[in-house]
Order: sequence, then structure tokens, then C-alpha cells
Amino acid sequence: MSKWEAISIPRGTLQATFVHKGFDEIRRLGLQSETEQIARHASALGETGMLVVDSVVPGGPAHSHLEPGDVLVRVNGEVITQFLKLETLLDDSVDQKIELEIERGGTPLSVQLVVQDLHSITPAHFLEVSGAVIHSLSYQQARNFRFQCGLVYVSEPGYMLFRAAVPRHAIIKKFAGEEISKLEDLVSVLSKLSRGARVPLEYISYMDRHRRKSVLVTVDRHEWYAPPQIYTRDDSSGLWTAKPAFQLDSMIPSSGVNGKATHMEHVNQVNHQELTDGMFSMETCCEHASAELNSHNEAGIGSKKRRVEEDLSSDGVLADGSLNETGEVKLENKSATENAMVSDYPGATAAAANASIAEQVIEPTLVMFEVHVPPSCMLDGVHSQHFFGTGVIIYHSHSMGLVAVDKNTVAISSSDVMLSFAAYPIEIPGEVVFLHPVHNYALVAYDPSALGPVGASVVRAAELLPEPTLRRGDSVYLVGLSRSLQATSRKSVVTNPCAALNIASADCPRYRATNMEVIELDTDFGSTFSGVLTDEHGRVQAIWGSFSTQLKFGCNTSEDHQFVRGIPVYAISQVLDKIIAGANGPPLLINGVKRPMPLVRILEVEFYPTLLSKARSFGLSDDWIQALVKKDPVRRQVLRVKGCLAGSKAENLLEQGDMVLAVNKEPVTCFRDIENACQALDNGDNSGNLNMTIFRQGCEIDLLVGTDVRDGNGTTRVINWCGCIVQDPHPAVRALGYLPEEGHGVYVARWCHGSPVHRYGLYALQWIVEINGKSTPDLDAFVNVTKELEHGEFVRVRTVHLNGKPRVLTLKQDLHYWPTWELRFDPESAIWHRRMIKTLDCRNL
Repeated sequence: MSKWEAISIPRGTLQATFVHKGFDEIRRLGLQSETEQIARHASALGETGMLVVDSVVPGGPAHSHLEPGDVLVRVNGEVITQFLKLETLLDDSVDQKIELEIERGGTPLSVQLVVQDLHSITPAHFLEVSGAVIHSLSYQQARNFRFQCGLVYVSEPGYMLFRAAVPRHAIIKKFAGEEISKLEDLVSVLSKLSRGARVPLEYISYMDRHRRKSVLVTVDRHEWYAPPQIYTRDDSSGLWTAKPAFQLDSMIPSSGVNGKATHMEHVNQVNHQELTDGMFSMETCCEHASAELNSHNEAGIGSKKRRVEEDLSSDGVLADGSLNETGEVKLENKSATENAMVSDYPGATAAAANASIAEQVIEPTLVMFEVHVPPSCMLDGVHSQHFFGTGVIIYHSHSMGLVAVDKNTVAISSSDVMLSFAAYPIEIPGEVVFLHPVHNYALVAYDPSALGPVGASVVRAAELLPEPTLRRGDSVYLVGLSRSLQATSRKSVVTNPCAALNIASADCPRYRATNMEVIELDTDFGSTFSGVLTDEHGRVQAIWGSFSTQLKFGCNTSEDHQFVRGIPVYAISQVLDKIIAGANGPPLLINGVKRPMPLVRILEVEFYPTLLSKARSFGLSDDWIQALVKKDPVRRQVLRVKGCLAGSKAENLLEQGDMVLAVNKEPVTCFRDIENACQALDNGDNSGNLNMTIFRQGCEIDLLVGTDVRDGNGTTRVINWCGCIVQDPHPAVRALGYLPEEGHGVYVARWCHGSPVHRYGLYALQWIVEINGKSTPDLDAFVNVTKELEHGEFVRVRTVHLNGKPRVLTLKQDLHYWPTWELRFDPESAIWHRRMIKTLDCRNL
């Protein structure tokens, strides 16, 4: 690239702000009449006032010499009453002494000041770390906030600092126990930290400048962002050039999956107005939508048995990675030393006097979740960056712990999860290991060794009670945690044990619970309280989980809402049994041990129930109605097809409105019947097809319908090209029933402000099907095409919107600020790794 010679224009400053005020006001400030006459005669005809000091920046040349209200009379013996003369004199006197004659309350004073180079206090470089932009405090902001120039200033908090509630415009004073006075100090401390480390940070704010605030900063364990970089302004090219802030091997990975545990601290949460990716907020809509951050989902002694106790031999792990379990183990099988430690911990016996038995039993199994989603990979249409919720421990051994929680708290796998335990005051990280493709629950693993000997002993796993199922009128105990980790419970009555959910698709498709029956109660604690439903002995019968929905007002207005319902634990129990017994799916590294994770066979069809009385009106025969009533006299319903997921094996076989009468000649009346039939295929020798009897337009038809096998990993690959985030279409998109014939593997999930796609209008909610006439049917083909594109090249892009509308646009690629990179989850290391695909030097990496 050709460069031109950089021109330096001298600029001088006293770090003081002057204002021009009229003689009438200046007289009230104490200006002597003789001085006024001198100023009038020495100035141009019609002069109406003089220059007065308005503010002085601390630590600047004028600090302690000039004060607000000082009237400027002369500079170097020359009367100055206009800004232009003053600025010209300052620019011509950089690094030189000048003499100022002023009047302060009518008293003449003379001061000598050294004119400072304005360029020396204008930041020419900044640090970018985890999306945060940090640089020396500029003169302009120092004047606004009345801080000293050069302090370490947070221009954008990014992700790592946002997690710690560090606000924009904060001044960092101390980090990891070391004083921070300049940007180099911060870089030096960062270079010593390992990934996943949690260190204290102290900062001050211009809104509360007299008190330091202390927070805990967690260094990113996953490679959500590029390594820390220093950007330097190059006046010859007009660009900001980046280089690594330190050697990449300086920031070593933390030992163990979860890093170091820390005791709970109450951190003030700060509302942020934008989601940032570096300096750029990200959007999901196809036009300029707001990206407001909405934090939501806010939400005694151990049981006699633990189904999660590990067999005492070989750490519970067999050579093939499966868990060596012999069944439930009594709590009394603890060592004498461990029992002594537990007895010394007061929290183990400090059950509330008024607590029910169910609450006392279940409280040590409850966990409070705090979940953050990095803006750089907000995948699958996730609608917020910050979530809270309550989960329950379903497995706890020496080598692994598992917590079940709803998917409105842990929505996607690319998340940072922090767990706070009700049984022991400690906060440790967790890792998302399983997201059920249909049911509204996720499994999060933690390292029991991070709890310490005492914590690992007092923490318990709940006993799950999938059978018998709850019935209308049954009494249950609703138990959960408040934000202060206090257990709260009440006795409630089941009003509807099998309420079918009907959640419409959101404007931006995201996970929504389908084909689920939930439990409704007569009374609860409101829409933000989550927890569990137990019997009187504290055995968990359901998770009281949060569901996300979107209420629409008119044609263009919608609002996110949430509600809570009971999720029966039978699906959780089935997956847990597979994990314990050794599943048949791909292995995943959990706490340093590879464990095969279960695969789930599902029929990718969305159903809804219809009353048999309505079905009769559609022509369903009396024989089938009697057979369905005999099968299920409570529900008295038949399942109808609402739609098939695009790309599923059932897509071209089942039609909207079909009534499902039987599967494998057995009548079906509820979603669980379909699930059981799918699971039965895993135990047989057939090809994975269901023999379904359906009723379509007055006729009974027998069909062989294929099922699909899905894992619980969620989306594990994302690519950023020109500022747009592309991924495989997730199930919520395929549930709309449409995929472009030209290719559907490159779905635009989000876009970044200030990027080329923003400038040229390549927004979210559409597929990229061609680039420069070359087809991009999947992400691999997309990478192969885009890595051949050069910097500054105009690219022709063909897209297809969710509504099927095609479009062709052009955009100019900018590899300097927007290189092409990929983020992919590696099950071998359980880490999200970042890989550069194409950078400015045109190397294909």
C-alpha cells in the first residue's frame, strides 16, 4: 500500500478551558476598571468581553496555577481577548514557557506555565482484550470527567469486563493486586494471568469518583476473542495497525477444566445499553434493530440416598470412559475424616426451624446459575447476554457433578456459566455438556474437587422420582433459591399435570419448547422464580423451569416475556441413566476424562393436541375414538401435525393437519408416546423408521416415517466474515419449514455495527447461497470461497431471506479491521478454539 508523508501540526495546550464572557459579567468577577480600559483599547473595535478560565484539568500545566473565574489579561505581555490569538500563541510555544497575567477577584497575578504538546496527551494506541477497548485517558475526556490525563480508561467494557460489571468510562486503579497507573502496567499484569483465572480489579467512576469499587474479573477460558492486541495509529497510512500485546505463550491455560474456585461475593450489576463485539454492537434483525441487554430469569439436610454416588474403585471411570456405577449408595459410606469435616461445617446442620422436610432435603442440591453469553458468538438466536436461574444437582461424585437447569437459563453451549451452591458458600465455573434438542433442559458439569473437601461433602445430589407421574390434585412442594441463595418453599397443588405448550416462533427464531407437556400449579412465586417440585420426602418429580416467549402487539411490535412451568424429570432421568451406564455417542472431555455422551432419537415433527370431539367433526371414526379414549381416558385427545422441520426425514411424508392415530399399531395420545416409540427403535434392529397410522382427509394411511438422531452439543461452529456471524441453521430456523434449495448451510445469525455487512446491508435472518457466482451449500464450501477473496475486493453475494425472498448485493471486503475467523468447539479439549481463516497479509490459515 502506498504511503504519504505524515505531517505533524503543532498543537499546544495548558489543559485549561477558557470561555468568553462580557465585560458586564467580568466586572462582577472583580475586574478592575483600569484593566477593562486596557483591554478595550488594545482590542479590535467592538470587543465586548475577555477570556475567563472555566475549568482546569488536574495534573496539567495550569493545575494549581489557574483557577475557575481567573480573567486572562495578557500572555507574554500581549493583551489577549480572543480564542484565535490564544490558540495561535499556544501552538507556536509548544514545550516553551509563557507568562500569563490574570486577575483573580480584582487582584493582579502573574504565572509562568510550560505549554504542553497536545499530541502527547492524545492516545495514539489502545488495548483490545476480550472485546474491551482500553487506552490512556485523553485530554478531552479528562476535561469532561475532571480526571488526570493518562489514567487507564475503559472506553468499551467488552465481554470480560462486562461480566465483572465494570462500566463504560471506568478508570482502572488496581488489577490482580498491582497498582495500575498507565496502560503498560495493565498489559504487564495481563501477561502473567492464565486463562480462567479470577482476579480482583478496583476502579473508580466519574459518577462516584471518591470511592473505589472492587469486582472480580474472570479471564476468558475459551477463545471467544482474539488474544490481547495493541492498536497503534499510523499517520502515514491513516490506519490503526495491530500487534500482539505480549507473547501468546504468556497467557497459559489454567490447570483443570474449571480453574480456581472463589467464595461468593456480591457484585453490583450494571445495566449496559449495548452488546459489544470489540467496539461493535451486534444485531439479529434484518434491519437496524436495537440490541438492548435484558438481564432476566432472576430468579436442609441431604436425602437418605444418593443415586449419584460413585463406586469406590478406580475413580468410577472404566477404560471405555463409561461410569462404573453399582446403583444407589448410602450416604453413610463416607470416610470418618470426611464425616468429621462435615460435622464441623455449621451450614450442614443449620436447617431453618420453619423449613419443611422437603426443603431441608432438597436445599443442599440447589444451585444458582449466572450465565454470560459472549457477544462474539451469540448463536441460535439467543435473545440476551445475561441469564439467572436455579438448577438442581442430579449427579455428584468424586470426579464429576451434573446440574439440570432450564434452557431459558442455559440457552446455548457457547456460554460462561458460574455456579453458586446453596449447601456451601462457594462459586465455581461449570461447562455445558448437554442441551436436549426438544425438552427445555440442559445439563451442566462441574468439578467436585473445586468445592474443596468440605464443600464436596455437604453438596448433595437430588433423588429423582420419574414415576409415578403427577396427577391433578396431588400436593407438591415448590422449592427454589432467591438471588441471595436463600431457600424458599411452599406447598402447592397440581391443577394440570399435562398442559400442552403452544409457544409461537419469535421474530428472530430461537429455541422454543415444543412437543412438551408441563405441570401447572394453583400457586407459585411468580414468573421469575425457578426451582424444583418435590414430594414430601424431597424427591424431585419435576423441574420448575423458565420458558421464553414473545408477545406480539400489532404487526411490528413485540416484547419478550417468560413464564414458569413444571418439567417432568423422566426425560432427565433417561439421559442421566445413559451417561452413567456409558452412552453410545461421541466422547466429550469432562474434568479431564473422556465420557461418551448420549444421542437422542427424535421425530422432527411439531405436534399439537386436538380434542376427540373436534376430531370427530373431521371424520375420525368411532372405533378410533373409542380406542384412543381407552388408551388415555384423561386427555381424550389426538395428536395432529403442525409442521415438519425442514431437512428432516419426515418432511416429505407427513403433512400439516395429519392426525397420528398409532405408532407400530399401538394407539398414541400424547407426546411421550411418540418419544417412547423413538427410543424403542434404539433397542431394535430396524432402520430407524416408525410405522405410523395417520388420518388424512378422511382416509387412514400407514406410513414408514424416518426418525433423526441428534446429539446434545448444540451449535459448535461459527464463522465471522466481513462482520456477519454465520452458522448452520439451528432447529428453530428449520422449524419454520423452509430451507433454500440452492443451499442452506450458511445462515446469517448476527451482524456487527460498523462492519462491511452493516454498511452494505447484509443483515441477519437470511442464508448466503452464492458468492461471486460460486455456490455455498455449507460452511466448508463457504470457507473455501471466501478465503480466495482479496482485501478491498468487491464481492457479489446472493442471499435468500427466511420468507424465501432472494436478493443480490455487493460489499467490499475489509481484511484489515474485519479478518475472517472461525470459532469451533473441540470435544477433545472441551475448549472453544479460534482460528484465523484469512487476514490482511492474504495468507490462508
